[in-house]
Amino acid sequence: MASSDIHVKELEKHASGQASKLTLSPCSKEAVPEFPLSPPKKKDLSLEEIQNKLEAAEERHESHEAEVLNHLAEKWEHEKEMVQKAIEENNNFSKMAEEKLTHKMEANKENQETQMATKLESLQEKDKHMEELWKNRESKDPADENGAD
Repeated sequence: MASSDIHVKELEKHASGQASKLTLSPCSKEAVPEFPLSPPKKKDLSLEEIQNKLEAAEERHESHEAEVLNHLAEKWEHEKEMVQKAIEENNNFSKMAEEKLTHKMEANKENQETQMATKLESLQEKDKHMEELWKNRESKDPADENGAD
């Protein structure tokens, strides 16, 4: 573009800056663009160059495939480790829960046995007391009968 195609018009001047308007004149049909419209023509490749490019492409493809397979193998190994870890944690939790439950059941059984022993002892004491009362009553009854005659 030539500089004659651009027109500058100042709009306002301020302390902070200046505003202006740029106007471009329409392009003439005679103007030639600075870039080519068609891509540059490729040179003819020999059979050997084509084979080299195909081999390079195949190597890139194989390399990419190997990377993908390696990534998948690593991901699969990681998932396998996570599943194993989850199984171990589940087993540990189950063992801890079972041990806790067993301990609680044993404590309950001991507590129940202690309560039963305490009740049995209390009943035995009451039974002894009742026997003493019966003996005292029997010993007092014959005396009462003799005195009443």
